[in-house]
Amino acid sequence: MLYRIEKRSDISKEKSIGIRALAILLALITSGAFIFLLKLNPIDVYLSMLDGAFGSPYRIRETIITAIPLLITSLGLAIAFKMQFWNIGGEGQILMGAFFASFIALNYPDIPKPILLTLMMIAGILGGGLWALIPAFFKAQWGTNETIVTLMLNYIALKWITFLQYGPWRDPDALGFPKVPNFSPNAILPKVFGVHIGWIIALILVVLVYIFMKHSKKGYEIAVLGESENTARYAGINIKKTILVSIFLSGSIAGLAGMIQASAVSKTLAVSVSGGMGFTAIITTWLAALNPIFILVSSILFAALIRSGSFIQTAFGIPSAAASIIQAMILFFFLGSHFFIKYRITRKTSAKIAQGGE
Repeated sequence: MLYRIEKRSDISKEKSIGIRALAILLALITSGAFIFLLKLNPIDVYLSMLDGAFGSPYRIRETIITAIPLLITSLGLAIAFKMQFWNIGGEGQILMGAFFASFIALNYPDIPKPILLTLMMIAGILGGGLWALIPAFFKAQWGTNETIVTLMLNYIALKWITFLQYGPWRDPDALGFPKVPNFSPNAILPKVFGVHIGWIIALILVVLVYIFMKHSKKGYEIAVLGESENTARYAGINIKKTILVSIFLSGSIAGLAGMIQASAVSKTLAVSVSGGMGFTAIITTWLAALNPIFILVSSILFAALIRSGSFIQTAFGIPSAAASIIQAMILFFFLGSHFFIKYRITRKTSAKIAQGGE
């Protein structure tokens, strides 16, 4: 008796929700067993994880701050992924957006705040978009593998920012510490309800990306190209132009995330600006099935998972590796649920095997 994997033609909403609920239950049970091996009460740990992410106004603010770059970058990646352009370069696009924005902030610190922040946003958008255009051009012109090119560009961007920190942009007043000078107050994003204004920008982007993907001509062209290049060509879609425009948009949104992080969180340019969000955003984008509304939810939940993991390390004296294992188990089961939503495992009887061999 053999088993085979078949793609589901369709699945009811109730069954899809049931599979996800079962995945969460199995994740809690498996993680609970691991926590029990650490001689801790799983219920106490889970409650502490909720407390660590949402247990006070301060913790809620920190969770939102963590979610902002994750949400914005995920929205950018969703555009590329919809076209089946595997943009793994969010990390580099965040850094280059931060670099372009920092150039404006450091060279024109005395410009009035509204004008300076606007220029920084434009620069960040251009920085991330132009960085993403490199693999997009190679893909459109020569059909190169965008996964490899975007991934390698991450490390080039990282080394470039490192070079600036240790070299030409090094702060002479930092007592030998390799850092870029802090931004002037005019280059710092203001706060609304205790959180920098990036959360408002992120919510606006959710709406704009949703409208773009679902109700615009270019969004339709991206979807068609993602389904089939031959169909797109038959429909008269300019494939090279569509690739370049969509990937520029994808990178520019990630670049805007870099500007926000540099201005509101780091208040300077540093290699830590991206914080690994470019890679994490790949997960949240797929968890949400490329839907901007669901990306909002998945980004908040994943940010809560990150914050709660840090909290239980302190609350229970759990090593960081153990906290990461708990996070990974929960994520593994939830990601695995998407496999069973799209595919099913069927049993192939010996009669069918014999029939197939005839």
